[in-house]
Amino acid sequence: MRRISHDTYASVFSTVYLGLMVNVLLLVGCAPLLFLLLTTDPALSWPLLLIALPLCAPALAGALTTFRAHGLGESRVVRAFWAGWRRTAAKALLIGAIVALALAVVLVDVRAVSAASWSVVVVPLCATVALLVVATAPIALTALAEAPGTPLRVLLSTAAVLAVRRWYLSAVTLLVLVGQAVLFTTSPALALGLTAAPALYLVWANARFSLRPVLPADATVAAV
Repeated sequence: MRRISHDTYASVFSTVYLGLMVNVLLLVGCAPLLFLLLTTDPALSWPLLLIALPLCAPALAGALTTFRAHGLGESRVVRAFWAGWRRTAAKALLIGAIVALALAVVLVDVRAVSAASWSVVVVPLCATVALLVVATAPIALTALAEAPGTPLRVLLSTAAVLAVRRWYLSAVTLLVLVGQAVLFTTSPALALGLTAAPALYLVWANARFSLRPVLPADATVAAV
């Protein structure tokens, strides 16, 4: 039988360590939101959840930066995560705040018109906007992790255009996020302790593929 090489063992260990450590760091970075999700009824506490949502954005950007660094050969997961967190925190918070605000407007509009006869027109439109916002956010955060020097306006506009233009990739991202959310409702420990990092890695890989046409060699993302 052919023996497994030391490099194979090292690669497997490095990948497992990456996933487990990113899970731990996400738990720390997203602690306020996770605390609310685990201790309150989301149907009643959704305003608080939307307030806490932007606080997760820097942690997500840090995790995406870590995946990028790992692909370039960086094995120090914690260092890569916090370096990415520091570089992207300000813009990531703004992206998170914009996403939370957009979702809040959509939810308020849906609740306001749900009893009206013309809700059959407004509700699908609001749902489409919400899906676009959720699909745009991972691409914007991935672009930020790849090129922190890019202006926020360019990050958001480029991400929105690519989310629509490559809708099939956006659909896969949404399916991954929905699957992770469903798993969280049925088994929070499994979702938080094991599958969070792999799911986020799939989202990152998808978003990075979407960004390939606009990722130059310099430190900014080109607008489309």
